[in-house]
Amino acid sequence: MTETHRDFVPALGKSGSLARYDAAIALMTREKRWRNDLLRLTSPQPGERIVDVGCGTGTFAIALKQTAPDAELFAVDPDPAVLEIARAKAATHEVAIRWFEAMGDELDGIAQLQKCDKIVSSLVLHQCPMDVKEAIAAQMFRLLKPGGTLFIADYGEQRSLLMRMLFGQIQLLDGVEYTEPNAKGCVPEILSAAGFEAVEEVKVIPTPTGSISIYRAKR
Repeated sequence: MTETHRDFVPALGKSGSLARYDAAIALMTREKRWRNDLLRLTSPQPGERIVDVGCGTGTFAIALKQTAPDAELFAVDPDPAVLEIARAKAATHEVAIRWFEAMGDELDGIAQLQKCDKIVSSLVLHQCPMDVKEAIAAQMFRLLKPGGTLFIADYGEQRSLLMRMLFGQIQLLDGVEYTEPNAKGCVPEILSAAGFEAVEEVKVIPTPTGSISIYRAKR
């Protein structure tokens, strides 16, 4: 396990409560809709090595493992409190996932994560300053083996006045400075600059807190 002492925006922002995290995400983001889309696109297969960067309370990592029990699942988050919840949930569902406490841009030293087939990341980049967004994208590029695929679900470009207004709730939680680049559509540019190819926004899902985009990119 890699310990971290750097600051990060916690789940549900600086004023959020972990006790309400899963319920709040389900209510605020139409979670079932976009997670199902992300799971279908990721399409985990037996024998694949899959890393969830910024796994939070483990909901998606568990879904991946349940879909492909013979895949190897590795999940990373900097917050020990959410990892404690994630481990308990995984135990309840009787799935084996390896958990690591680490920042998403500091994973080079974790041997188990190297040369993975797929990386997934949900609702992470919008909470990070621009230099950290770029560093995480570069880190994910390094972790993937050639031909590997990245899947990201996060708040993307807010294309309508309504989505812009709704996204204001997220900006109150996580700060305008970190979230505004996402609202302006920065993610594809960041991924391309990190070296990814075939970068595409494959889905846009309207939610009560703004639109969530699903991105796919190849190493």
